[in-house]
Amino acid sequence: MEKNPIKVVAENRKARHDYIIEDKFEAGIVLAGTEVKSLRMGKANLKDSYARIKNGEVFVYQMHIGAYPFAYFDNHDPLRPRKLLLHNYEIKKLYGKVNEKGYSLIPLRLYFKAGKAKLSLALAKGKQSHDKRETIRRRDQKRELDRERKNNR
Repeated sequence: MEKNPIKVVAENRKARHDYIIEDKFEAGIVLAGTEVKSLRMGKANLKDSYARIKNGEVFVYQMHIGAYPFAYFDNHDPLRPRKLLLHNYEIKKLYGKVNEKGYSLIPLRLYFKAGKAKLSLALAKGKQSHDKRETIRRRDQKRELDRERKNNR
C-alpha cells in the first residue's frame, strides 16, 4: 500500500478543453481551519478559477470552498482570494511567462498530499475555437481507431 496517497478534492476538467497546458506546478495553499475541514468533506469547486501574481506573491481567485456546516461562528468567505505557496524561482519564472501574450495561470486539481492541501497550477495558453474543434476531431479519430483495433482482434 502507498505510504502517502493523494486524495483529490476537486478537478478543473474544463481547463484541458479551454487551454493548451504548457507547464505544471505544485503549490501549497494558505487556508483557514474551517476551509480545511470543508475541503476534507469535498466541498470545493475550481470552475472559473484563475491565479494572478501580485507583489511577488501568487493568489488564486474565484476558487469556491463551501462554508463548513458545523462551524459555530467565524466561518470563512467561500470565494476569498487565497495565497499560494511557491518557491521564489518558480514565481519569477511564472511572472516572466504570464507577462507574455496569451499565458494564464489556471488551477487544475485541488488535493491532499501527506495531509497538506495542494493545488496543481498550470501555465496555460488559451485555445481558439478552431483549436478546440481540432482537439475534438483528433480525439474522435483516436476513439474510432481503438474501436476498429478492438473489433479486429
